[in-house]
Amino acid sequence: MKTGEDLKKLLRQIDHKSYKAYKDVKGSYRMQGYMLCVDHVQGDPFATPSRVRILIDNKNNFPVNLFDTRWKKIAAEDDILRNLHRFLRKNRGGKSGSGKSGLVMACRVGQEVMERTAVLLSDEQIEVRLEVGFPAYGRTIAAGELEKIFFDLFPLMVKEVFTYNNTDKKKLQRAVELSDDQHQIREELKKRNLAAFVADGAILPRESGVSDLPLKSAIRFSSPESLAVTFILPHAGTIRGMGIKNGVTLIAGGGYHGKSTLLKAIQNGVYNHISGDGREYVITDESAVKLRAEEGRCIHDEDISMFINNLPNKADTRHFVTENASGSTSQAAQTIEAMESGAKVLLIDEDTSATNFMVRDHKMAMLVAAEKEPITPYLSCVRSLYEDFGISTILVVGSSGAYLSAADCVIQMDEYQVKDVTDRAKEIADAYEGISVKKAECLHHGVAQKRVEKVRAFGRESLSFDKEEVILRDLEQLNEEGQAAAIAYLVQYALEHFADGKRNAVQLTELLYHQIEKKGFVSVIPAYYGAGAPVMPRAHEVLAALLRYRSI
Repeated sequence: MKTGEDLKKLLRQIDHKSYKAYKDVKGSYRMQGYMLCVDHVQGDPFATPSRVRILIDNKNNFPVNLFDTRWKKIAAEDDILRNLHRFLRKNRGGKSGSGKSGLVMACRVGQEVMERTAVLLSDEQIEVRLEVGFPAYGRTIAAGELEKIFFDLFPLMVKEVFTYNNTDKKKLQRAVELSDDQHQIREELKKRNLAAFVADGAILPRESGVSDLPLKSAIRFSSPESLAVTFILPHAGTIRGMGIKNGVTLIAGGGYHGKSTLLKAIQNGVYNHISGDGREYVITDESAVKLRAEEGRCIHDEDISMFINNLPNKADTRHFVTENASGSTSQAAQTIEAMESGAKVLLIDEDTSATNFMVRDHKMAMLVAAEKEPITPYLSCVRSLYEDFGISTILVVGSSGAYLSAADCVIQMDEYQVKDVTDRAKEIADAYEGISVKKAECLHHGVAQKRVEKVRAFGRESLSFDKEEVILRDLEQLNEEGQAAAIAYLVQYALEHFADGKRNAVQLTELLYHQIEKKGFVSVIPAYYGAGAPVMPRAHEVLAALLRYRSI
């Protein structure tokens, strides 16, 4: 095993040489108090930064009771990662030299608490993954600057961030306790037949379209008494808020009164949030999927006959294939795909939906004969989806009252205040004319094994697999760039390791998450994660990406 002294000697030997000489640094080194692993060295100072791991002995360090369950472990790792970011902001002033020289970065964090590979806690060790821009002036090695990072910055970081006695123990404990409370609410949702919970005092509006921080001037959420539920949590004690029962729930109200804001908070409630976010106790069934129209996407052999039949071009909607879906066919396909992925709650905003997919009023039915209309609107199926298949719907409506007849509960947003108007809605609603639907069959073709040489992620917008683009922008529950990067790695792994021409996209996704459960998230992530630092995505979004990958 090479030592820190060996590394220091090597750095001084290659100082002022061509940048490619940095390749000799790759390897593992026993430092004082930790192991330094240089897994990948960038090709030049302008390339993606080098990948470095630090392994720290965790015996007699961070107590095991901080990470003895999966949810507590994710919360503890998240809090430590946020401490790492604070340390780097304070102690690393930015680049020093050409390109990305001198940059030291860790996986970005947002308002959500998610599983990441940046900090991994176990009984034996703490594993830290960093991106380091190896310094150069022009393309000449500046080894002295890298020596400062390895021998000055990293020892200080290990001492201040990864030594339990030097951390803010109370803050870490609060983060872990919050995750315990959030987990308790998720368990209670299942027991109480609830799709979602929004706590009194929650701050739902965000600061702006480009900032996910809470809006300081926002009106805090307050549940109407008729919808209020209370939970007794292990750490926060008694908490009250609005419980949205399984079934069909409408969120109605005038424009700009908070309908979409409430729905957006609910759709993000599939993730836990950090203390101070305002949505700490906005908790939604983890399987909930936000649906929308997505014109132009491809559809691979999907059975959308539940919603669409008898197309004029005689296309087979039990085996529907298109390279350029319409608004209605795309939303029909996304609904079926959500059902295939195990969604128990469907979230819809009429503003982002295809109108002809959602509703067909009686006047239009009188004008256009039923046999000339191939679309069975979602309205006709919404009750059967719940009563026959246990799939709930939470739907924002503002311009049509047609859904009032199908609703179990109607919430009105009035100047950001919530009112239960279910009784009034039932008084004015027409009789419901729904149909009983059969669950679509999973008819996807088997996916052939495919070698993908290079993957890239472009924010949350899209991915590329060997230059073929896969659009993700309409997957609204992708909240972090790292989730998109992880999807790229997961799809790449599935195509290379599980695809055999017989298994379809649904089965590939199931196999991926079975492996993650058995061997961990890192087992499906390449050592050189060139598309970006990975953040755990949900299986729903991984399946969605596979089904939007045209060439499979």
